[in-house]
Amino acid sequence: MKLRLGSGWTLTALVIALIVLAPSLTVLWSLTAPASENWAHLRSTVLPGYIFNTLQLMALVAAMTAFIGVGTAWLTVSTRFPGRRFFNWALVLPLATPAYIVAYVYTDLLSFAGPVQSALRGITGWHVGDYYFPPVRSLPGAAVMLSLVLYPYVYLLARTAFERQSAALFDAARILGAKPWRAFLRIALPCARPAIAGGLALVLMETISDFGVVDYFAVPTLTAGIFRTWFNLGDALSAAQIAAWLFIFAIALVFIEVAGRRGRVANPLSRDMAPAPRKLGPLAGPAITIACALPVILGFVVPVAVLLRYAIIEGDPMLGRNFLDFARNSLLVAALAAALATALALLLAYGERLHPTRFNRVSIRLATLGYALPGAMIAIGILTLSTGIDHAFADAVEGLGFSPGLILTGSVAGLVFAYVARFLTAAYNATHSGLEKIHPTLDAAARSLGATPHRVLSAVHVPLLRGALASAALIVFIDVMKELPATLLLRPFNFETLATRTYRLASDEKLGEASTAALMIVLLGLIPAILLSLSISRSGARPAIVPPYTEK
Repeated sequence: MKLRLGSGWTLTALVIALIVLAPSLTVLWSLTAPASENWAHLRSTVLPGYIFNTLQLMALVAAMTAFIGVGTAWLTVSTRFPGRRFFNWALVLPLATPAYIVAYVYTDLLSFAGPVQSALRGITGWHVGDYYFPPVRSLPGAAVMLSLVLYPYVYLLARTAFERQSAALFDAARILGAKPWRAFLRIALPCARPAIAGGLALVLMETISDFGVVDYFAVPTLTAGIFRTWFNLGDALSAAQIAAWLFIFAIALVFIEVAGRRGRVANPLSRDMAPAPRKLGPLAGPAITIACALPVILGFVVPVAVLLRYAIIEGDPMLGRNFLDFARNSLLVAALAAALATALALLLAYGERLHPTRFNRVSIRLATLGYALPGAMIAIGILTLSTGIDHAFADAVEGLGFSPGLILTGSVAGLVFAYVARFLTAAYNATHSGLEKIHPTLDAAARSLGATPHRVLSAVHVPLLRGALASAALIVFIDVMKELPATLLLRPFNFETLATRTYRLASDEKLGEASTAALMIVLLGLIPAILLSLSISRSGARPAIVPPYTEK
């Protein structure tokens, strides 16, 4: 493959890809290391269980999110019921609630001493052993918690696909005597399959990278195994080798999703007119309203109401100067990561626009693979890299009588690097989508006047991309605010963020104290969730959450 450097943009994309992929390559390289005694023990005892539980969790979450996401998307597009316009965007609200916060809330509500079971015993007069209540802190319980907040990925993409389908397809089916449900199963669902597959891929990537829920529910998955090996055994190499298995899972999901989309078309007809929503009977309308309301209530309203109640009654005892430090730390790393990720995304998107070669596209796809990679895996790779660099530097200056200590390990720079590697995908998608809307004739006109590519970017594209760049930065900012695994592994000593503060207090069964930080994370997450839903509703554009490695 011939490398066309052009004006250096292709080389820039290659350098960014190598830097961003360095932690992942480090993790993969750990598989070539000689098997230690710990790794041999883990591989023969707990590793099969980690893999099996991860697969079980993925299967359950995929089934539940597909059912909720596709079902609500089809109902909001194809039927007319009370509250339809409200639920068009309200069904996205659970996306603002981190799964681990939902897990904390429902554990408190549904535990034996919680208000639900206490009320049940008070009404029925039952005592311990008189009734069965499903355990919340279990693998199925973890799947439910994850599904309540991840189904909007499927809902958004499925709704967009359904809205783009031509009414001619349904008219033909109805003429042939097909009932509405049969037309959905035989026409709408197959045509929307690529979009649904993309949404499920995102859901499963988030599922395998989750740590807060599986840790709190004591579900031994691969991600939980990384933390147990790192903190309990103190074995960085074995933790990296478990992370390599997580990497294999993530890459397998990418290939499965891309292979499922290849050669498929969502709608073979032009979209002359969207299918008109059907009028429903007096009983069916309210029933569908309830069906669409349940995911919003369970995934957003109940958690926010419980957190708000606790925040008012109890709240964080360190509310004040110390709590402001937690918020400031979160805002600092989120702002730095958002700014850096957006700048790199702009370079990548503009480089692809200037030189859309195959080599350039491959480099960009590699650079933006991070969303598919779990935060814990990226963190392990960065820890391994930074520790190696610190030790090499210390050995180099040892003869000078100078002991630098650890410079990169446990620093804010390493934490921001992990965030950028993880969420560059979201920034690139939003930026690339905005850049595609700028007609190439503007570039040609500017170049004909003697402007260099750098000048075209700064004087023409950046002003026109302000909205897209702001959206990219906002999405990354909120994702960083919610990120837990990478923050726990990489944060500097005594560097507490809102996410780690929530995790630490809730893990100690102090949900009342954790409610303040948790509520702030949820409220901040509302902003991009609402903007994302409204932008899709108005423009019908592809959501910025879709990974760039999927086929267009």
